[in-house]
Amino acid sequence: MIDLHRMLLRIEYDGTSFVGWQSQKNGKSIQDEIEVAARKLITTPTRVQGAGRTDAGVHAMGQAAHLDVPTNYSTHSVMMGINSYLKNLPITVLSARIVDANFNARFDAVERCYLYRILNRKAPPSLDAFRVWHLRNELDVEAMNQAAKHLIGKHDFTSFRASQCQAKSPIKTMKLLNVKKIKDEIHLFANAKSFLHNQIRNIAGSLVEVGMGKWKPIEIKNILMARDRSLAGPTAPPQGLYLNDVIYPEKSLNG
Repeated sequence: MIDLHRMLLRIEYDGTSFVGWQSQKNGKSIQDEIEVAARKLITTPTRVQGAGRTDAGVHAMGQAAHLDVPTNYSTHSVMMGINSYLKNLPITVLSARIVDANFNARFDAVERCYLYRILNRKAPPSLDAFRVWHLRNELDVEAMNQAAKHLIGKHDFTSFRASQCQAKSPIKTMKLLNVKKIKDEIHLFANAKSFLHNQIRNIAGSLVEVGMGKWKPIEIKNILMARDRSLAGPTAPPQGLYLNDVIYPEKSLNG
């Protein structure tokens, strides 16, 4: 029997041409491509477990995933080896680290950090055409921030939940939600242990309604309390969303 050790990978990818992170029957997924690359490297099938299921078109700068590899493979050889088989794809393993044999990239995560990018200028994007949500009319960032404050904390987020969401409960705890203007972009930062399906994109779409002056900031609180998805704003497009980081307690990382 081959001796194995578990590694935590940090991964970035452009999700434009993929059906999302999770393996699916209807197209190429990030998970599938990394598993194929890992299999080529270590010559045996290995399962890659991700920390979060990003949807089709969603990107990542700090996705986390674990896999088991033979102990004679170093972290450097795994990182470089998988990348060599991914070289024609917009997927990169940024780092690899040996962790405890019981570590789980999904269940050990204590916080997931997302970024949503809005390009707020008249001219359309060229370099970032599939990496931002382009809105021409100027948004009121201060009003958006005031609205966002109503969503921080533990709430029933039914109003911002996709109809196909499979989570057992709509109750989530938003640790951080703020909006910043950075040059001609508006960045929405959202941190929580876990999120409902399309929660951030639905929140982004609703905050934009505030930014456009269609709603007062307090209306976001009213929508939250109503627990009715039909009252919230549109679902923001996937290309503006990034999984920025996944945070783990240090004790779970010690291999």
